[in-house]
Amino acid sequence: MIHTRLCDLLGIAHPILNAPMGGTATATLAAAVSNAGGFGMIGGTSGGGPDWLRGQIRAARGLTERPFGVGLVSSFPNIDDLVQVALDEQVAVINHSFADPTPYVAAAKARGVRVFAQVQSLAQAKRAAQAGVDAIIAQGTEAGGHTGMASTLTLLPAVVDSVGDIPVLAAGGVVDGRGLAAVLLLGASGVSLGTRFVASDEWGGGAWEQQAVLAASTDDTIRTSVYDQVRGASFPAGIADRVLRNRFNTTWDGRMAEIREQQAALRQELEAGAKAQDKEVVDISAGLGVGLIGSQEPAGHIVRQIVAEAEQLLRQRPAALVRSE
Repeated sequence: MIHTRLCDLLGIAHPILNAPMGGTATATLAAAVSNAGGFGMIGGTSGGGPDWLRGQIRAARGLTERPFGVGLVSSFPNIDDLVQVALDEQVAVINHSFADPTPYVAAAKARGVRVFAQVQSLAQAKRAAQAGVDAIIAQGTEAGGHTGMASTLTLLPAVVDSVGDIPVLAAGGVVDGRGLAAVLLLGASGVSLGTRFVASDEWGGGAWEQQAVLAASTDDTIRTSVYDQVRGASFPAGIADRVLRNRFNTTWDGRMAEIREQQAALRQELEAGAKAQDKEVVDISAGLGVGLIGSQEPAGHIVRQIVAEAEQLLRQRPAALVRSE
């Protein structure tokens, strides 16, 4: 059995989290991951607001007796109301992304809630460690959705070497047991998986989006700011969105001035595209590991399969590579 410091920290069997994908990592997905021995996360910044988040937390408690958490895009406005809901409901973990977690640590610890921080750079990791977070998620540019520019392969060990005894999780490019085994050997205490759980039965998005993900290859993503520019989304400098490449994002990528001039019309086009389920317009988040996903499965099966594959690799592969002289 694979057992890490993250397992001890959270009281879980398997060091796997689902990424708190806003609006699609709902109570159903979080509970399924937790019930399988991983750690489920609800994406709190869905646009539904505090009442929606409270309802999701309570729904998850009706589906699992195991711990789970809430993840927030903490650069968004009015985030404090969502934080307060998570604190009042005393979820096991609140994960902060794209913002300094320092202002949130003391209040969480006073309620017995652990604080995680997802980071995209070594400087951010050091700041999070100084703030006193309980774990750090080192997110590489391979990740789907909003991400930075550093590679998981290099960012992860740099963060591990710099934050002392704080458990570090890997995010970005991990979709199977090979990926889990690799990041564990790089020093990770676990993984946070987004794209793999998009292709799960419990994911809260549309079936047409899942079909697009399953049909995509590793060559089919683009890291772009087009959708954030059109919508006026609040993400820090240096953060962009990794999505499936399509007609809309390839047409408008890099045309910031023109986007500003036509912003209203482009917003209407996105709204119409969403209603029409048009994958050539809508932003479908997917990481570089998307080409390694061959099928849609129940989330619990995904957790158990990844762990079993990683365990087998860790038992067999090193012995095949290293020989005594």
